[in-house]
Amino acid sequence: MAGGENTRDRIGIAILALGGQGGGVLADWIQELARHHGWLAQGTSVPGVAQRTGSTVYYVELAPAPAGALPIMAQMPTPGDVDIVIASELMEVGRAMLRNFSTADRTTLIGSTHRIYAIAEKSGMGDARGSSDQIIEATARRAKRFVGFDMEAATERSGSVISAIMFGALGGSGALPFPREAFEQAIRDSGIAVASNLRGFDEGFRAAQAPVALPDEAEHPIPQPTTETGRRLRDRVLGELPEPAHRHALHGVQRLMDYQDAGYATLYLDRLAGIARLDAAPWEITAEAARHLALWMSYEDTIRVADLKVRTSRFERVRSEVKAGEEQLLGITEFMHPRLQEVCETLPAGLGRWILRSPRLSKWLEGFFRDGRYVETTSLRWFLVLRLLAAMRPMRPRSLRYVEEQERIDGWLTDIRDSIGRDPAVALALVRAQRLIKGYGDTFERGLRNFRAIRAALFARAAADRRAEWLDEACAQALADDSGKALERVLAAA
Repeated sequence: MAGGENTRDRIGIAILALGGQGGGVLADWIQELARHHGWLAQGTSVPGVAQRTGSTVYYVELAPAPAGALPIMAQMPTPGDVDIVIASELMEVGRAMLRNFSTADRTTLIGSTHRIYAIAEKSGMGDARGSSDQIIEATARRAKRFVGFDMEAATERSGSVISAIMFGALGGSGALPFPREAFEQAIRDSGIAVASNLRGFDEGFRAAQAPVALPDEAEHPIPQPTTETGRRLRDRVLGELPEPAHRHALHGVQRLMDYQDAGYATLYLDRLAGIARLDAAPWEITAEAARHLALWMSYEDTIRVADLKVRTSRFERVRSEVKAGEEQLLGITEFMHPRLQEVCETLPAGLGRWILRSPRLSKWLEGFFRDGRYVETTSLRWFLVLRLLAAMRPMRPRSLRYVEEQERIDGWLTDIRDSIGRDPAVALALVRAQRLIKGYGDTFERGLRNFRAIRAALFARAAADRRAEWLDEACAQALADDSGKALERVLAAA
């Protein structure tokens, strides 16, 4: 290594990258760099599952050309025997440490601090995200040196690819005994997107020489209203609600105006004000209710899903993510599987309820919705179908789903109001129990079923025996697994 840090006869480099991130290109650049200086270089890879469900481990070994017999190089990184680890995402940094690829006495650990959430993290019933803070803290103990910054943001700034950013970070770290010009020459010699890759290399090189840049955990800025109606609702939030609830309430108003209209946002504030009148400092119940009430009132139905899928901002985001050029055509194909239940919930309440309560009609209609289908949302046909469905938003208040959800929300709010005076801790736990209800389809049905079971068990107890600790534990167990067995044990012991 540079500066005489490495006295071994070889340098082992492990690269952990996701599918499509150019880990193989990075490995090739490193080998060409070494060979250009007369070193021996060998690269291998063990493919993982494509995209975020797994990563590919590339392993490169470098050694100065020997005077005698050629060295025997390893095919895979050996725990405790890796000099440099390069990881394209923060959880990959964590995996490198768990595999013991990174060790405190030897390894320069180079990693991005941004997150790409795994399928298990996104599909978890609760907050299944891995802790970014714990990974960052562990680098101080599990690496000789940690070079970290947001490589995804650096990629966007440079208009390059993350493999070039990682190559630049490797060069800027000084972990290899080669000058910057040699790294850049390896990019030129590849002949692939030379200009953009050099921009990315420069971005990564400079970032690697700065202090570790931690992930940006800043809160979303408070939305500023742009219409007279929005300003009127903002003034109501600031005038009627306690200060701890302002941020969540302002975001809630914005969300519900986007979801439905100003009248729906007004209903939200009416409901929230009813909680605030019974609450007291430090106003934790009102603040939490501002967030959870907005989430429940913006439940996902077919109208909402269709609306989100045909927004211009979504097409622009996808185009940016796949880095499609201005002259390139973009096609988006998605899998959709609306059930008869969800279709009927979109209909006027009376009609939807009549269909669902008619066994023969329901059985016949279910045949049309038994199988899902692949839909090209960028085609004119399906775009118009989804756009028409999204245009049904003014009809939502007459839909079966709307009627049912408002009844559930009102019942929940009644439970909270009744509990505030008796036991504020139970009231707060009831507010937070809303996190069980999310998504649509089977996910929604399972969450609602758990919510009802927990509520029934809680209110089956005498008022004096209701405990916030039990309610929080029951909700935690309901979110622990989708089989429901953990919750069953809690309810059985109640």
